[in-house]
Amino acid sequence: MRIDILTLFPEIALAPLSESIIQRARAAGIVEIHAHNIRDWATDKHRKADDSLCGGGQGMLLKPEPIFAAIEQLRQENSQVILLTPQGKVFKQEIARQLSSADHLILLAGHYEGVDHRVIEELVDLELSLGDYILTNGAIAAAVVTDAIVRLLPGALGDARSSEEESFSDPNLLEAPAYTKPNDFRGLKVPEVLLSGHHLKIEAWKKEQALARTKANRPDLLEG
Repeated sequence: MRIDILTLFPEIALAPLSESIIQRARAAGIVEIHAHNIRDWATDKHRKADDSLCGGGQGMLLKPEPIFAAIEQLRQENSQVILLTPQGKVFKQEIARQLSSADHLILLAGHYEGVDHRVIEELVDLELSLGDYILTNGAIAAAVVTDAIVRLLPGALGDARSSEEESFSDPNLLEAPAYTKPNDFRGLKVPEVLLSGHHLKIEAWKKEQALARTKANRPDLLEG
């Protein structure tokens, strides 16, 4: 897989993708990740990538010219172009799974008041939002989406079961509580059932606890 991130702040996008699991996946050739500055495709002497809104309004908007030029240069026959924007579909694990099967993703990181709508109409295949809140720039969102996708690629986590046995592997249940050694820490003990070696009882306990945790933290998942 190849992922190209278009942003005004490529360093911000790449910083969390240059350590730990994602960096190992890059080093192993599982994924190629490149971040590009949209200004590199601007043609004026100031490399201007934004302008004021037509019709008035607060803030600035990313201009269409450099974005069109960048995507037209980077896009391949099988590319998917994704815009990170608060107006997009909420990003969930199932979307990450679907995108993990892509060959090439171009992530366009919105900034200021977003992008000229002609970019969305002509170039964008999918608009994604991390949730109902606003970030200072879309490079952070692009890094989050990239991380969620890359960790699902075969070989990225080392143990294929890791991505299958976690929260949102079942879209309606959170993950059950987990414990490690020591079995007794400051009088706080690991539940006996987890030490019993009885796999059926352990699975039943996990399902019960996952349901209780979901009811407490994300009852909306159960309503779905």
